[in-house]
Amino acid sequence: MDLVNHFLVAMPDMDDPFFEGSVIYLCEHDDEGALGIVINKPSPITMDMIFAATDHNIPQRMQHDCVMMGGPVQVDRGYVVHTPPGNWQNTLAVTDRVGLTSSRDIIENISEPGAVDKALVSIGYSSWRKGQLERELADNVWLTVPADEHILFDVPYELRYAAVFDKLGIAPTDLASGVGHA
Repeated sequence: MDLVNHFLVAMPDMDDPFFEGSVIYLCEHDDEGALGIVINKPSPITMDMIFAATDHNIPQRMQHDCVMMGGPVQVDRGYVVHTPPGNWQNTLAVTDRVGLTSSRDIIENISEPGAVDKALVSIGYSSWRKGQLERELADNVWLTVPADEHILFDVPYELRYAAVFDKLGIAPTDLASGVGHA
């Protein structure tokens, strides 16, 4: 099972306060575990605050954007999901169109023409150790859905959970505990 470039969507009966109502973009999934970024939980940090701490101008398209709370792991570090993957110091190519970068050089150059088309910035990430995600999927904790770049980058964060269900043609209230995966 390879769920790279998929969304994990918290089932409506999720009882974990951090992950309740979450949509996670999976960037890595292999025999050793998985890594993803929550794409619909804003942190109290804005992009204006990030750029105020640098000598670089904030791109117009990112002004007033929230930095997402990507997960409970390494909340002292920033992560950028972006198109195109580019050639940054520390980038994981998720697909040929999307990358995950954790090096500061992307923020320093994000306003340069052609460097980054679309971006979602987070602090922290979500991870699962070997076999953990597979167990959670078997327990129907998450719904898996192929990722959609429009939902990932263009839909306002507060509408992303509903947008994934709309894509499937169902409402979260249609799901009962113990149902299968899409």
